[in-house]
Amino acid sequence: MNRLEELGRRIEAREARIGIIGLGYVGLPLAIEFARAGFDVTGFDLDASKVAAIEAGSSYIEDVPAEHVALARANGKLTATMDFSALAPCDVINVCVPTPLTKTKDPDVSHIALALEEIRKRIHAGQLVILGSTTYPGTTQELFVPMLESSGLSVGVDFAVAFAPERIDPANQQFAVRDVPKVVGGATPLCTELVAKVYQHIFDEIVPVSSTQSAEMVKLLENTFRAINIGLANEIALMCDRLGLDVWEVIDAAATKPYGFMKFLPGPGLGGHCIPVDPTYLSWKMKSLNFPARFIDLATEINTGMPVYVANKVGDLLNEDRIAVNGARVLILGVAYKSNVSDMRESPALDVMRQLSEKGAAIDYSDPHVPEIQFDGRQLKHVDLTDEVLAGADVVVIITEHDNVDYDHVVATAGRIYDTRNATRNVTANREKVRKL
Repeated sequence: MNRLEELGRRIEAREARIGIIGLGYVGLPLAIEFARAGFDVTGFDLDASKVAAIEAGSSYIEDVPAEHVALARANGKLTATMDFSALAPCDVINVCVPTPLTKTKDPDVSHIALALEEIRKRIHAGQLVILGSTTYPGTTQELFVPMLESSGLSVGVDFAVAFAPERIDPANQQFAVRDVPKVVGGATPLCTELVAKVYQHIFDEIVPVSSTQSAEMVKLLENTFRAINIGLANEIALMCDRLGLDVWEVIDAAATKPYGFMKFLPGPGLGGHCIPVDPTYLSWKMKSLNFPARFIDLATEINTGMPVYVANKVGDLLNEDRIAVNGARVLILGVAYKSNVSDMRESPALDVMRQLSEKGAAIDYSDPHVPEIQFDGRQLKHVDLTDEVLAGADVVVIITEHDNVDYDHVVATAGRIYDTRNATRNVTANREKVRKL
């Protein structure tokens, strides 16, 4: 039995040690699932506070209950460290690090490269390395394989490499981690077989594809599909504004069609670590092949223009009562990138706030999930939605809809509301105060 065959046996017997590099919104839930499945898991992160929290049995991710971390620690199934020498005894290494964009909108794979260098130093026969971070097609084959093979070992013979994109949706109460089918693609058929064996312990369904490039493209297609359709919904919102129509009524009515229509909603812009970023990765890759990604570029133009549109509409609402934006007190309601989370990555709220601040508005925010933020070189703290705060604002701008906000109270108390999410749809009294996207 060669080393990869032995690895397959160890995986099936749950004897394989799992390493996870990056303990954020993707890595920590994955670590918990493997620990709950009976594997020994070592998590790696450069953030000392995350390592300390896990070692103390607590959680910093809203979707991961602290009791799950504490149980994994108590059972001896989960450890966390900043010391990458602990990669050496790991049989399976998952890379779950961020893949942001640079200021010039180019892919930033520096976090992947750093993780890969730590693995390369310690790679040995019988290991499986899995990239889960979203990236452009070809990253695994063009970056991972050559660097790891520079150790003198051969992929598919001595060690295995695969890509398995994350599909975690923070705050989604309908689909737990294991409920979402796991797409996997290996550098060789044996690599695909091994990565499927690993994930079948924690996912109900495995979807193998023919290559790492196909698996990378699957992830980009999923989020490009969302970005483009949100861009369409945003453009329809702009059209409805010109036509004097209620876009929310139009979309709700269209969604009653039982076939041929999928409901997407407009908003103040795109947020999160995937949808604003992933299509740009694909567009960048295609430009290198002299292929213009026209749908992606147009959707990006529309979506990135929404914060400016929202700020202008807020100015129009104030102008109706002869209030200048310069000096106006603006309360931003919801600054997380999506409902019921604390994640601020790529949040359109910051862009709207910046637009209004540049026009001279005095900005406050209220978000029960986000206690403080850095904005415009200073620290802003969440304010409670007291009668005094609501009545004192010249306009309340709803950017993110959270379940634990009393929108009846907001509409009853505030003087003017601009609602970018249709959060006030069930409010019946004082509706004349509300303007919608």
